[in-house]
Amino acid sequence: MKKIVITLFIGLALNLSSQNTIVDSIFSGGIYRTYRLYIPAAYNGTSARPLVFNLHGYTSNSQSQQLYANFMPIADTANFLVVHPQGTKDNSNQPFWNAGISSLIVNDIAFLSNLIDSLKAQYNIDLNSVYSCGMSNGGYMSQTLACELSSRIAAIASVTGSIFTTQYGSNCNPTRPVPMMQISGTADATVPYAGNSNSMPIDSVVKYWVRYNQCNSTPNFSNVPNTNLTDACTAEHYVYPNGLSNSSVELYKVIGGGHTWPGALVNIGVTNQDFSASKEIWRFFRKYKLNQLTNITENNSSFQNTSVYPNPSESIIHVNFDKTNIEELDYEITDMFGRVVKALRTSNNQINIEQLENGVYILKIKKQSHIVTSLKFIKS
Repeated sequence: MKKIVITLFIGLALNLSSQNTIVDSIFSGGIYRTYRLYIPAAYNGTSARPLVFNLHGYTSNSQSQQLYANFMPIADTANFLVVHPQGTKDNSNQPFWNAGISSLIVNDIAFLSNLIDSLKAQYNIDLNSVYSCGMSNGGYMSQTLACELSSRIAAIASVTGSIFTTQYGSNCNPTRPVPMMQISGTADATVPYAGNSNSMPIDSVVKYWVRYNQCNSTPNFSNVPNTNLTDACTAEHYVYPNGLSNSSVELYKVIGGGHTWPGALVNIGVTNQDFSASKEIWRFFRKYKLNQLTNITENNSSFQNTSVYPNPSESIIHVNFDKTNIEELDYEITDMFGRVVKALRTSNNQINIEQLENGVYILKIKKQSHIVTSLKFIKS
């Protein structure tokens, strides 16, 4: 009966937001991968907006995660986009994320990176403000993105997730400090707070990022006000500030909390209602920009008004920059299936596309290995 009630509740809530949710797919890793994109009513495309990945847990799906975390009211107020990608099926036919297990199984790092490019080509997304959070297996995957895609993900948050023991330490290779928020319950029976043979203890995960980011080793501690006396749990808040590039690490330790998302409307276990995980995650994310964390002195916003002409084109495209003295940049052209069909490095803003077949392509412009903008063009 609980599953039926939850399903009905999900259907009702998603119907209410369906006018702002787009269901689509991209071709990545040889297969089509689906996602749900929530676009706030305030979005009009005139200014670059942040993008938040919200990743579902093991056996769950993008639709359920969209409701469960419910970033939609927050996105409406703060005007950011929320994408809910769908994982693939494992050997047990259950949806999952390949969180640092093996790229030979399915490369979810590549898929999520490709998804950023695809969404950037369609919407005005601030590539300095791309973040990832997730529930359980989605939390593990967000940690994986911090380890392996730190060039694109500004900050991450993990709710009831951890890091697999096989990925911890030398197998986690971020290229810069990564702000991280961890939210976990001490009575979580699915991902134990104390860890197990496959999963690192939550305190060890927090200490890893504190050390890596070179934050203060002694946290600022506070008890979360116990405003709800019926949720059977309380919460503690630990903040490790003053890391490199002003990065920080935060931990919400839910005393007696289960494998649940604090503040969620749907109760699937002991759920803390003293704070909203989604609100706190966005409060944390909005402090950080990728270019500030990578010490890039030039703001990528100088590339926001870049355009391609003529479009369509038969042979040559010109890249029009809203700036002068363009230095040498990397250009990469992919087809609509995400396959790279041309790559070059040049300070010339003309690109020969005669060899390409007729069709729609995406031009990615990179600086110091970071994509600063993506543009769609047509070869005719």
